[in-house]
Amino acid sequence: MEINIGTEMRDEYLSLELAKGAYVLAKEVMLIKPNESVIVTGDTSSDKRVIDAVADAVYAIGGVPIVVNYATAPVAFQQPPAPIAAAVSKADVWIEFAYSTIMHSEAFQKSMESGTRYINLTGMDVTMMVNTISKVDYITMVEFGEYLKSVLEKTDEIMVASPNGTNLKSYNKGRGIRHSGQLATQKGYPIMLGGQVSWCPVETSINGTLVFDGAVFPPKELGALNSPINLTVKDGRITKIEGGKEANIFSNWINGFDDPNMLRLAHYSMGFNPGVTKITGRIVEDERVFGSIEFGFGSQGATMMGEFWNAASHTDGIVLNPTLTFDGQIFEKDGMFVDEKAIEFCKKLGVAGY
Repeated sequence: MEINIGTEMRDEYLSLELAKGAYVLAKEVMLIKPNESVIVTGDTSSDKRVIDAVADAVYAIGGVPIVVNYATAPVAFQQPPAPIAAAVSKADVWIEFAYSTIMHSEAFQKSMESGTRYINLTGMDVTMMVNTISKVDYITMVEFGEYLKSVLEKTDEIMVASPNGTNLKSYNKGRGIRHSGQLATQKGYPIMLGGQVSWCPVETSINGTLVFDGAVFPPKELGALNSPINLTVKDGRITKIEGGKEANIFSNWINGFDDPNMLRLAHYSMGFNPGVTKITGRIVEDERVFGSIEFGFGSQGATMMGEFWNAASHTDGIVLNPTLTFDGQIFEKDGMFVDEKAIEFCKKLGVAGY
């Protein structure tokens, strides 16, 4: 069924579906218990309908919701105002919707040290919540992520290729794998929206060409890409950025920090949320396009289990339709999983084409 243009701006838009997603998020993903304090943060770019629905769900299951809304910061990943920094470090659970996310900031790190259970849902609107949570078999998706994690834990050589020219080789050498889209079972362990596993191969082993052809964010001037951004990576660092206007924007932004750590490749991430079938321009959603692979540059958190470093900021870029070869065996070809067990999960999740 098609919905007339403009309907999506009404408060009633997908209200029942939104309520379901908010409940799943609060009860089944964040595992909120009665009397737990739950801070829900958003900025003036956040979708208030989502924030209100989540607060309602938290209250309905016995939690104590505290909603904090503040002006959108011009740059993501920066330290928030002091009252917000204090609040997020005292909550049992923190659900972040702010468009200019404060993940990786000092406030975020202190919150993790204090044992807060956190999820980053930056930029989530009604449509995104419905597509990525309400309509998804979330538990099966988490199980698929655990399977992908187990495969990567046994893999050493990683080859990533794509039709637009990506040709990147690296080695894991026993590095740990982070399933960021799991359930919030651990205190002080940040999670993300379901549909992503992440890791960082040995940094100095990462060499080749990386072509972003889906989306890049930040900087805020980018998002869904109109033309590819070509990166040359040597020993885990960007040495050259080529392409058109968007590549120039990216180059000026990342080099403008005058911070060598901004050029360091921080992680690889496989995307597999069945509710995301195309680029939308919302980075948390774009990172989870089913069958895509995403790469981060800049700050690398300790949870990635590689080297740990801080940088002035962090950015993520998406490669669509990748071919992933693990230890000489093709696991995914042109964005379609060819591994037999992965195909079984795809069928169970109702992914088109399997």
